[in-house]
Amino acid sequence: MQIKRHSILVVGSGLAGMRAAVAARENGADVAVISICQPVRSHSVAAQGGINAPLGNNPESKDDSVEKHAFDTVKGSDYLADQPAVLKMIGMAKETVYELEHWGCPFSRFEDGSIGQRPFGGAGYPRTCFAADRTGHSVLHVAWERSVKLGVPVYEDRLVIRLAVKDKKVQGVIVYNFRTGYLEMWECDAVIFATGGAGQIYGATSNALSCNAFGMAIAYWAGIALKDMEFIQFHPTTLYGNNVLISEAARGEGGYLRNNKGERFMEKYAPEKMELAPRDIVSRSIYQEVLEGRGYGTKENGYIHLDLTHLPEEQILERLPQIRELALIFTGQDMIKDPIPVQPGFHYMMGGIHVDENCSSKEVEGFFACGECSCVSVHGANRLGGNSLLECAVMGKIAGSQAAEYVKGVTSSSEAKNILFLELQKQEAKLDHLFSGKGKDDPFSIMEEMRATMMTKVFVYREEGALSEALNKIRELKKRFKEGAYLKSKVREYNRELEWVLAIEGMLDVAEVMCLGALKRTECRGCHWRLDHLGRDDENFLKHTLVNYIEGEAKLSYLDAIITKWQPKERKY
Repeated sequence: MQIKRHSILVVGSGLAGMRAAVAARENGADVAVISICQPVRSHSVAAQGGINAPLGNNPESKDDSVEKHAFDTVKGSDYLADQPAVLKMIGMAKETVYELEHWGCPFSRFEDGSIGQRPFGGAGYPRTCFAADRTGHSVLHVAWERSVKLGVPVYEDRLVIRLAVKDKKVQGVIVYNFRTGYLEMWECDAVIFATGGAGQIYGATSNALSCNAFGMAIAYWAGIALKDMEFIQFHPTTLYGNNVLISEAARGEGGYLRNNKGERFMEKYAPEKMELAPRDIVSRSIYQEVLEGRGYGTKENGYIHLDLTHLPEEQILERLPQIRELALIFTGQDMIKDPIPVQPGFHYMMGGIHVDENCSSKEVEGFFACGECSCVSVHGANRLGGNSLLECAVMGKIAGSQAAEYVKGVTSSSEAKNILFLELQKQEAKLDHLFSGKGKDDPFSIMEEMRATMMTKVFVYREEGALSEALNKIRELKKRFKEGAYLKSKVREYNRELEWVLAIEGMLDVAEVMCLGALKRTECRGCHWRLDHLGRDDENFLKHTLVNYIEGEAKLSYLDAIITKWQPKERKY
């Protein structure tokens, strides 16, 4: 069987992946992208609100600086973010935004022609640069266009299903080609994972169907730790009923959150920042209002109102056109005239594949990761809105540059082909078993049980009993999957059932890591809120959770957070 080869393979074609590929090519590397979808269909297009940078364009942000932006990020992280990594990212923010602008990103403007900046949660200044409410769509398109200009090949309709590793060094990847229905061997000297988030583990999520944590699982199985996976951001404002994202931009433009008494209830929880408190605080506040009977619907599935009716119609049409359109389509309500129903939903992983500030793994040589699948850590226990697109663009550039530098000193292994062939045989045997249909358990039923467990027991509020039950349930589901999962469809080409069944195995392992980290972290920090351990515990938990896959089991350890400039203090807004 033919083995395909590129010096660097980028897995994933969202903003982080495309920016990594561009950086690698600009540094002279032979790089290619492997993607399940066409690049501009990647989930980065769903990012609405903006990208942060201390430009100082807004009249209220003239005194903004790298240091102030970095401090807001560290404070927002509840002091768990690694401060050198934060300073590195924020230090590259200005140049990153101007680079995107020069590539053609159609940023919204102030009257003087400068890039517009709006307020976002947890920020001391209005520093979120935006392209109306389609910022992710715009920046991904220009990154992809840049890759086309540089001639970066993109191999679509392909799913990486395993890393081939020998002596803790990357040899290549095994790929399922949906066009042919068969596996392929791809040799490389370095691989960059940019595979996105994990929202489908919960189901009630703003994430696309492709955000299924499979990339995280592949790295985990290959010997790379998953870090801080208990820290899950539940976005305060997703549409009630389907969890479509309603951007923080709606509150940044002046929207109010109201309970069923018509009160702007954030005054009780974050009197200074109100609706623009960090996302973990706003989500808990909404959840609390619903639990105490001041929401709409039921306590188990309630919502509150996001009210923009006091804003000028022209402002909504110019700054929030997509959000208005989404609300009209899915609720039938026009936010110009009526409040819209919103509730917290899974939105973002602060945790991910353990890499350093150069996006490099210390556990497997030649492995790099960037974007939401990774944990550098620049978000700690809570991400500030507008910092995710920044991370994708900055860390994507760093990952591509570092990988290009790495491969210059690498001699390709003479064993790579044999190692790839042995891994291919293992995966072929697994596929043959799935296609045989001999199992007894519908994997999609297993997935729905997993989702229900995570939503009810590992949500905004957490406590030991529910977390223990969740961990035991996930382990039971893992056993059932291993013993009885099967495929109904025997078609090899474009078998999307196969894509999901492969992903479910990974989702279960990642869900186990989430539950284990949450159970063992007996404190409240950022989005991780333990009702049975109220208060932050810096003495015991100012550290990152690491979980490694060792002989088929999840093994937990801790790594100290890197504190250099700002000592932890109480987090108030």
